[in-house]
Amino acid sequence: LSCGLVVGLGYPSFWNDCLSPGLRGGILIELALRGRIHLEPLTARKKRLLDRKVLLKSAAPTGDVLLDETLRHIKASESTETVQTWIELLTGETWNPFKLQYQLRNVRERVAKGLVEKGILTTGKQSFLLFDMTTHPVCDTTEKQRLLRKLQDSVLERWTGDLRRMDRRLLALLVLAHASDVLEKALGSLEDTQYEMAMSRAKDVLEADAELAAAQGRGTEVIWAVLAAFSRA
Repeated sequence: LSCGLVVGLGYPSFWNDCLSPGLRGGILIELALRGRIHLEPLTARKKRLLDRKVLLKSAAPTGDVLLDETLRHIKASESTETVQTWIELLTGETWNPFKLQYQLRNVRERVAKGLVEKGILTTGKQSFLLFDMTTHPVCDTTEKQRLLRKLQDSVLERWTGDLRRMDRRLLALLVLAHASDVLEKALGSLEDTQYEMAMSRAKDVLEADAELAAAQGRGTEVIWAVLAAFSRA
């Protein structure tokens, strides 16, 4: 999901402050989709998604460096944490010096490097007034367009109006594009009428009752918890 976010939208702006926590949210969602983590069951005191802790379901390696590093952090943690807290810890946003060990460092660069090795991104330089910055523009435009079409189709041709029937990965990509503040860019190539329709439907999803949607959609609790975390931020 994190790779899809970077590929589909090009290497997003260095100045996008939302991207780092968005990528960490994507990592948690990917671990849930792969059956490695889940939320603790509903209880009388913990009914809200953001109150329920993330539990380890399987410590089996995924084969992805970032996912497995996150999995080790969750397994090694002395206390269970919520989705929102894990996003903060993985991003390094904590005042507790003992929790800094859970920070995932250089996620954007590591994701991009992996995509460069696959021939999807390339490496370049962009000059600013006082320094040069490494960039990773898309060189495989076919893959980029494929991912953009999937996201656009989720709120156009494949739109059902029923969140329970929405593909989990498309739902996750939509949530992450919103969380990373790149959704408008992802839909920006559409004609005006289609763009307005797509944004309206995306808004219906993003403003839905996350608690109800999570209860009705099998295997989507972590996705909706990530959305709730960013909506609350």
